[in-house]
Amino acid sequence: MVQDALNRKRFIKIIKYLLMLALAVALLYISFKGVQWKDFVEGLAGCNYWWIALSMLVGAAELIIRSLRWHLLLRPLDNQIGRMRTCHGVNMAFLTNFIFPRMGELVRCGVVANRRLSFQAAVGTVVAERALDMICLIIVVLLMFVFNWSTFGVFIQDKLLTPFAQRFTGEALWAMAVALVLLIAGFVACLALCRKYRNKRFFGTLYSIISGLGSGLSSILRMKHKFLFIVYTIALWASFWLTSYTTILAFQSTGTLDAVNAAGEHVALGGGDALFLMVAGALGWVVPVQGGIGAFHFIVSLALTTMYGISQSQGVVFATISHESQAIVMIAMGIFSAICLWFVKRNNKIRS
Repeated sequence: MVQDALNRKRFIKIIKYLLMLALAVALLYISFKGVQWKDFVEGLAGCNYWWIALSMLVGAAELIIRSLRWHLLLRPLDNQIGRMRTCHGVNMAFLTNFIFPRMGELVRCGVVANRRLSFQAAVGTVVAERALDMICLIIVVLLMFVFNWSTFGVFIQDKLLTPFAQRFTGEALWAMAVALVLLIAGFVACLALCRKYRNKRFFGTLYSIISGLGSGLSSILRMKHKFLFIVYTIALWASFWLTSYTTILAFQSTGTLDAVNAAGEHVALGGGDALFLMVAGALGWVVPVQGGIGAFHFIVSLALTTMYGISQSQGVVFATISHESQAIVMIAMGIFSAICLWFVKRNNKIRS
C-alpha cells in the first residue's frame, strides 16, 4: 500500500514535469513560428556582445544582492548563518528552477537549514521576500501606468488583461472568491486545531510547520538592519532595470532595434522602455516552466512587436539573447555553488 502510494505520487510528479516541459515547448514554437531564419541569424550577428557581457555581470550582481538581502532575513533566526551559505542557496535555487520549476525555493531553504534554523522558518523568509518583491512589481507597474498609460497600459489591457478576463465568466470569478474564502477559513480552523491538540503527534507536526513559517515571515519585522534591507531591495530592482537597458543598448549600438512610432518614424528605445521590457520579462520568468523558457521569449517578443512595431524575427532575437545570457549566468553560478557545497560536505565527512 505504501509503495503504491509512493509510485502514484512519483507518477503525478512526472506528469506535472512533462506538462510544464510541453508548455515551454509550445510557447517556444509559437514565439519562433513565422520567424525568418536569415533575419534571425543576422540579428544574432548584429548584436554588440560587449553590452551583453555587461548585462551578464549585472545579472551576477543580482544574485549576490538577492543573497545579501536574504541573509538579513535569516539573521534573526540564526545569527551565525554565513553570507556565503545564503549565496550558495540562492544560486542553487535558480539552477534547480531550470530543471524542476518552483522547486528552487525549497532547495535554497534546504541549503541553509540547520539545527538552529528550521526548514519551515527558512521557507517563511522566502515567502516574506517574495511577497515584498510582488509589492515592488506592483509599484513599478503602477508607475508605468501613471507616467505612460498610452503606451504601456494599452499593451497590458489589450494583450494580457482582456484575454484573461474573457476566459472567466462572472460565475467563475465568484467561485474563485468563494474558494479563497473557504481556503482562508480552513487555514484558520486548522491553526486553531493544531494549537489545541499540539500534544498529539499529527497536530503537533502541523503546528511546528505552521509556527516555523510564521517565525520566518515575522523575521522581516525583527531584523536589525531594516534600512540596509531597503537599500538592497532598491539595488536589486535597479539591477533588473539595468540588465534590461544594457541589453537594449547591445542592439541600439548597431541600429538593429529601432521602434516605429505612430508617424512611421524610427525612434530609439530608452530607459522607460527598458522598464517596460523588464516587467514583461518578469512575467515570463514567473510562468511555471523550466527556467522561463518559452514564456519569456513569447511575452517579450510579443511586447516588442505589438508596442514598438519591431519585426517578429528581431523581437525573438532580442528575447533569445536576453534570456539565454542570463540563463548562462544562473546556471554557471549554480554549478559553482553545487561544487562548493559538495566539497564542504565531503570535508565535513572526512572530519567526522
